[in-house]
Amino acid sequence: MADKIAFIGLGNMGGPMATNLVKAGYQVAGFDLAPAACEAAQSQGITITPSAVAAVADADTVVTMLPAGRHVVAAWTDFATAVKPDVLLIDSSTIDVENSRKAHAVMTARGCLTLDAPVSGGTGGAAAGSLTFMVGGFPGSVRQG
Repeated sequence: MADKIAFIGLGNMGGPMATNLVKAGYQVAGFDLAPAACEAAQSQGITITPSAVAAVADADTVVTMLPAGRHVVAAWTDFATAVKPDVLLIDSSTIDVENSRKAHAVMTARGCLTLDAPVSGGTGGAAAGSLTFMVGGFPGSVRQG
């Protein structure tokens, strides 16, 4: 597999989710503000970068799993100019509609594909790779082919 995935937010949910991507054969670059989360993720084969901007720079897909809407908006705004134009951005955070719309607007204005994909299944589901994703997007938000 050639897809390079950036995973921003490597905590209780994001860490196991990113680990499962590594186990599936993807190259995963990750970032989290918490050093302990970065250390745990690195021990699972995730390449830790010094910033979210560095993580997304070479990614084909970016996944965020962050604690609150304001964090998603701040992250997506921070790395908006660093992502490749055809990158797919997936937010799996459970956040409010207003902040979700703000974050997606930042990236769609740059021509990026975006999906809102919060999950259900908790930390056990994240570790087991059995989460349920509730995915939403606008027409044209999904790559064809």
